[in-house]
Amino acid sequence: MTNTRLAALGSEDPPLLSLTRRLLTLAESGLPSMLLPGGEAFAFTMAGREAPDSTWTLERRGTSIRYAAITVLGARFLPENRQRTVLGGRTAQEFAGLLVESLPTVTNLGDAALIAWAAADTAHPKLSDALARVDALDEAGRPQYTVEAAWVLSALAAAREAADVEDRLTAARDRLLRARIGNGPLFPHATGPGLVPWYRAHVSCFADQTYPLQALARLHASGDGGDPEALAASEACAARICALQGDGGQWWWHYDARTGGVVEGYPVYSVHQHAMSPTALFDLTDAGGSDFGAAVRKGLRWMTEVPELAERPEPLILDELGVTWRKVYRGDPKKAVRAARGLGTRVAPGLRLKTLDRVYRPVSVDRECRPYEFGWMLHAWQGGRI
Repeated sequence: MTNTRLAALGSEDPPLLSLTRRLLTLAESGLPSMLLPGGEAFAFTMAGREAPDSTWTLERRGTSIRYAAITVLGARFLPENRQRTVLGGRTAQEFAGLLVESLPTVTNLGDAALIAWAAADTAHPKLSDALARVDALDEAGRPQYTVEAAWVLSALAAAREAADVEDRLTAARDRLLRARIGNGPLFPHATGPGLVPWYRAHVSCFADQTYPLQALARLHASGDGGDPEALAASEACAARICALQGDGGQWWWHYDARTGGVVEGYPVYSVHQHAMSPTALFDLTDAGGSDFGAAVRKGLRWMTEVPELAERPEPLILDELGVTWRKVYRGDPKKAVRAARGLGTRVAPGLRLKTLDRVYRPVSVDRECRPYEFGWMLHAWQGGRI
């Protein structure tokens, strides 16, 4: 089988192909260390600690069922022997089975949706159990966080050929499309009022854009005849975030869902640069949308050409540790810049408060790495095979 995404990258930018292969190798080498003892669950994060002699050690902290599901979604594209290496001796389908068995204790809709998506994509025989849990947690008419609503739609689109989900699929689709403010191109943080305080209800994040645009694209691709309205919404969202992309390839973090502008750019997350934006934009292109490859390549290049760290260079990719450091951020106390700009733009859309950029410069590095960063990396770049 030919990997069309890597082949296209090699044609457009050979050095970036080398970087991507390096990151894919890193993902496969780093994920096994993120498994908790017993190999049945993934840690929430790997936190880096620097010793007095400048060497680094990593500490597993917490556990995350959603990160495990995302890892399964990416690992399924690997050959079986490499799936087993990443997933503690199990195939992607077998690990999805562990997640399905855990569903009676899962109370978060996003977690359940990701498990159902993983079960659908691995053709797990207990997909119906996973879909039933999603249905039980997704109360009709109740607002949901946009990211979780998007994962529900992706899960249902993935399950479409194996189960009768058409009524639920239509409801999930309509919920996402209606969530937009004035039919603008960007999505808010929640699909309706009540989940977000009024003073920041206009603020949405990068994930609030990539997961809906991905879900709507996958919906269009999943059914006979497609869904042109869903595809158009996906395309509009993608075009807007690409138009707003930073000069250094940065995918910015917080947006004004009313105006389609940037509220606050930082932090810049590594996962957005090498994984989340590629997997969403590739899914859109695969569904018949535009080719946003130039923006993907620009964002990927940021991983080794980080303008924020030009004065104090520090690598974000640590091959010997099997991690990419999580983000570059301002280091402002209690996320003060985001709060100030959120409040400011509520009253005066487009207000920048530029003094904050001089006081809180984005030169801090968050030295941790989470499994989903590599799960989406594998999903983005190992998919697209013909």
